[in-house]
Amino acid sequence: MEILAKNRKAFYQYEILEKIEAGIVLTGTEVKSLRNKDVSINDSFGQIDHGEVFLYEMHIGEYKQGNRQNHEPKRRRKLLLHKREIAKIAGKVKQKGCTIIPLSIYFKNGLAKLEIALVRGKSKVDKREDIKKRTVEREIRQVMKKF
Repeated sequence: MEILAKNRKAFYQYEILEKIEAGIVLTGTEVKSLRNKDVSINDSFGQIDHGEVFLYEMHIGEYKQGNRQNHEPKRRRKLLLHKREIAKIAGKVKQKGCTIIPLSIYFKNGLAKLEIALVRGKSKVDKREDIKKRTVEREIRQVMKKF
């Protein structure tokens, strides 16, 4: 399993409630651009529209050898999920402050997969506490190395 792109800001800005693996509908030139790792998922988000989940603002660069059938880099892309998973996600998104964001995109058995997460935004206080925890853990590891 080769990870093509990760959303590093997601773990800092959001509290992750649940992770889900989803398929993604792509065109031929999009798949070729993914294999070249020409993808960015940092600013993307998901929305439920008429019982289907779509991903917005995911940038897949145009394929260099593509011709007039080349894709649009920031078009909306449909995610492939079971109806019960969509219903479960829809129920949680209706809660105040919950949203869908992608965490990573990768190939699994030759198919493009997207790891999405249901998240809730962190406050400034929570972000500061996370930074303090990381620095304390780093200092402890440094002290333990010396012994």
